[in-house]
Amino acid sequence: MFDALTDRLSGILDRLTRRGALTEADVAEAMREVRRALLEADVALDVARTFIDRVKERAVGVDVVKSVTPGQMVVKIVHDELVAMLGADAQTISLAAAAPVPILMVGLQGSGKTTSTAKIAYRFTNRDRRKVLMASLDTRRPAAMEQLATLGTQTGVATLPIVPGQSAVQIARRAMEAGRLGGYDVVLLDTAGRTTLDEALMAEVAEVKRAVDPHEVLLVADALTGQDAVVTARAFDEALGVTGIVLTRLDGDGRGGAALSMRAVTGKPIKLVGVGEKFDALDEFDPQRIANRILGMGDVVALVEKAAASIDAEQAQKAAERMRKGQFDLNDLKEQLGQMQKLGGMSGVMSLMPGVANLKKQLAGANLDESMFKRQAAIIDSMTKAERRNPDLLKASRKKRIAAGSGTKVEDVNKLLKMHRQMADMMKMMGKGAKSGRGPLAGLGAALGFGGGAPQIPPEALEDLKKGKMPQGLPPGFPGGPGGGLPPGFPGMGGGLPKLPGLGGFPGLGKKK
Repeated sequence: MFDALTDRLSGILDRLTRRGALTEADVAEAMREVRRALLEADVALDVARTFIDRVKERAVGVDVVKSVTPGQMVVKIVHDELVAMLGADAQTISLAAAAPVPILMVGLQGSGKTTSTAKIAYRFTNRDRRKVLMASLDTRRPAAMEQLATLGTQTGVATLPIVPGQSAVQIARRAMEAGRLGGYDVVLLDTAGRTTLDEALMAEVAEVKRAVDPHEVLLVADALTGQDAVVTARAFDEALGVTGIVLTRLDGDGRGGAALSMRAVTGKPIKLVGVGEKFDALDEFDPQRIANRILGMGDVVALVEKAAASIDAEQAQKAAERMRKGQFDLNDLKEQLGQMQKLGGMSGVMSLMPGVANLKKQLAGANLDESMFKRQAAIIDSMTKAERRNPDLLKASRKKRIAAGSGTKVEDVNKLLKMHRQMADMMKMMGKGAKSGRGPLAGLGAALGFGGGAPQIPPEALEDLKKGKMPQGLPPGFPGGPGGGLPPGFPGMGGGLPKLPGLGGFPGLGKKK
């Protein structure tokens, strides 16, 4: 969602960091461009104005003038003020009340309220191990109650039985009674919505609130509606006293202004954000991490969390031990391909990596085919156990058999084997680094260009990547350029990024969730 804003702000701030000294005029010009970028991203005018005033006040101060790197100091100030605008501290849904804890879900029709209710219930049930009951109070929208019942079946969460003819208040009281008698920890009440704000909607929700005295009143708002979402949030807060906001469709292609304005305008924390269609596609809203993403600094914490949730610690321990011994067969390669798919593929990982914004853009423009993960896994599945452990057994006749069994060509099998040899060589090098005491990633970060900005990929190299060939014309020091081959599983050669701490192959991730 923030891609356009990230591109604009990165360009503006990059120009500042390249200058040896900054004048007040330089800062003023940059802030005018930042203000324009925020307004184009649909940030509320008063929020944008306040943000720029605070940054300018700090940026023209003594700290920046005396700084060794004034441009970078301005970037830090922008980052800090962005975090402050988003809410400074991350806040989660509170369950610190006597069970069953009533949580009221409110919002306009079409904002994703019912789906978000199911996602939150799924989160409480599977992550927090709470016993949850969902109840639909929407007596107006056709099949609204049936929709929640279906979502309850899909998520494995109990729903209140439907009794025709009851009012919203009667259903809410029945849900709380069922919650007490059934020993539930949380009762989620999904209220009715309208296409627009009206008095009847507010009156009904206010009556439900008086009846159940909810511990949390969560407003569900669609991030794609821009400033309308901010207006809706303000109206619901004035009428009901909202305690938090759930922002849906943050993975969409909107301009992101609603997310940036919501906290500043309403004073209410954004507690959760929907980032996909699946039931587990619900993340806590962390201002620090969102600010990092907006400024192109990546979100390594989210990447490691993804890895911890999808990678088995015991398997990671075994893989780490094999790597230390310099061992890497085709079974290990298949495991790496599977891990990359679990982490969202190449694009999912790249979106969270720091310092690779330009590289990410180039790879996105190359339209690399991420379905190659499945094709390469199919090739490995067509091999015998002996062939996976010892790829040297694969001569011409065996390659033909494997290609036929996997629905690919012999050329594809050769590409996979070539990539495996490169990865195996890299594993041996990393194993030597671990034995020498320098660590398994010694020198790898510098080779990848992390820390000083990712190097640019020439057009001819991108064309080679799209064709699955070894890229030509890469700059010195770049993986695949003069001085070494591609890193393990580089895009176009069969996988994702090389193994980093928290991405598999390293212990200490905890148990698989």
